[in-house]
Formats: sequence, C-alpha cells, structure tokens
Amino acid sequence: MKNSQRGIALLIVLWVMTILTVMVFSFAAMTRADSFGTLTFKEGMEKKLLAEAGIERGIMEIIYRSVNRNQTVTLVGKEPWKLDGRSYTIDTGKGGYAVRLIDESGKISLNSLTDASGIILKNLLINQGTPSEHADVIVDSILDWKDADDLHRLNGAENDYYLSLPKPYKARNADFETLEELILVRGITPEILYGTGSRKGIIHFLTVHTRTGQINIDVAPKEILAALPGMDAALVDRIIALRTSPEIGGAGAVKEMAGAAYPLMAPFVSSGQGDSAVYAIEATGYKDDPKKGHSILAKVTFDGPYQYRYVYYKSPLEPLQ
Repeated sequence: MKNSQRGIALLIVLWVMTILTVMVFSFAAMTRADSFGTLTFKEGMEKKLLAEAGIERGIMEIIYRSVNRNQTVTLVGKEPWKLDGRSYTIDTGKGGYAVRLIDESGKISLNSLTDASGIILKNLLINQGTPSEHADVIVDSILDWKDADDLHRLNGAENDYYLSLPKPYKARNADFETLEELILVRGITPEILYGTGSRKGIIHFLTVHTRTGQINIDVAPKEILAALPGMDAALVDRIIALRTSPEIGGAGAVKEMAGAAYPLMAPFVSSGQGDSAVYAIEATGYKDDPKKGHSILAKVTFDGPYQYRYVYYKSPLEPLQ
C-alpha cells in the first residue's frame, strides 16, 4: 500500500514538474517574442522617422534651389540637388536616409492628355511590355474616362461598357483625382499600373498635379524620354549624360543633338529645372540596408518660395531601388 502511495506521489511530482517546465518554457518564449516585437517596433519607428527626416530634407533642398536659382557661383558641396529622380544618401551615424526629388513636370500629365499627346503614353506602355493593340485600348479609354461626353473613341470605353461589368460603375467624365483611379479604366491591370518585380508600373510616370501638356526634358525619367516621338536610345543616353554637368542644356541642346528628329518631339517638350510648382519626394529611412527600410512618397506644391502644402502622402511605400 505504501509503495502504491509512493508511486502515485512520484507521478504527481513528475506531472507537476512537467507542467512547471512547460510553463517556464512558455513564459520564456513569450518574453522572447515580446522582446523581439518591441525591438522590431523600435527599429521600424526609427526607420519611419528617418524617412520623415528625408522628406523634410527634400523640401529644404527644393527651397534652397529656389532661393539660389540666380546665383552665378556655387560653392563646392553646396550644389542644389537635381530634380530628375537621382538618389542622394545621407548618413546619420546610426542609420541614414536616401532621397529622390522628382519634378512632376517631367511626367505625363494625365488630366492634360489629348489625342495628340496620347502617343507618348502609348509608346510608354509599349516600351513597358504592353502589346500595341492593348495600349490603344488603354489610351483611348483614359481619354474617354475623363471627357464629358458618352461618345467613345475607336478603342475606348464609356458608361455602356462599365455598366455591363459584373460590378457596374460609371466613368467619371471629369478629371482624374488620383492615379490609383486608373485601375477602374478599361485595359488597366494591377501589373500595368503598379508594375512587377522586373519592371516599373506606369503610375511612376504619370501625374494629376500639373496642367501642362508638355514634358520637361530636363527632369523627365529615361522611360518617358524614350517614349517621345523621334527619340532613340542613343539620344536618351546623351540627354541623361548632359544632366551630370553643372548647367542643364535644355531644349536648345536637345534640338541640336536630335537634328531632323526634333520637330517630331517639339510640340510635346519644354525645359527648365526648378521652374515647376509641384514635386514628388521619395525618401527611405534605414538602419543597415536601404532595401529593408521604411519608404515614404510625398508630393508637395509650392505657393511661394517658402509656402508649400502636401497634396499626396503615402507611407509606407515600396523601398527605393
């Protein structure tokens, strides 16, 4: 009987020890998870704050460029930042941020798109891998989406098309309010709009914040330059190379380089760096690897040399490449 009681007591002790062991390991695992979560949150906040610092630095650089626009002498190390999307990296000691300034006048103005300038968007789509017939559908549908009538172009779409969809809706028949609205337009897919792992989407090359129908060749990305009528790869490379010089060559230099091809692009181009009022600022804050940072996209419009307001803000954004 005593042996039986001792056996039961031993089993109880073993069960209690097992339960206590499980509780200890569970508590240790929870503590470790909480510590890791706290550390991750801390690093995430640090990256976000660094990215916000990058946005503020970008605004400061735009103001600096505007204030010093007419300076004939620039000190070494004090050169104004370019507005063509090149990346500037600032090391803060325990991390840093990368910033890009992009003049919106170098993008295709969606709300100023016409049947004539639609060729630029079509070329952009084709260069990004969209078949020509599909590109025609997209361009005509965009023009139909924002015009006030219900008459569709040859390859376009109006209310009769959108109301026939499984989840019907109407065309806006007015200007686009956001670029994301494009996903509602016939022919636009998420891959075309936002891009894939191997190529950028067209959302990176469009704007709803300018009203000019011309492309500023001094700040336009190479993808848009390549989409201009009469442009070829060699000329695109020469224009990009020209931007590394202290002085931008502008339309005059491009006209000289393009030769007989210039009249084809002339109706669609303008020049001038820093003359715009709307800028996109992309900033990534990081601790070690910029590709694992926190990215923010802000678009600001300037109503005066020191007066600006945000017209778009997205956080987080896919990290800068």
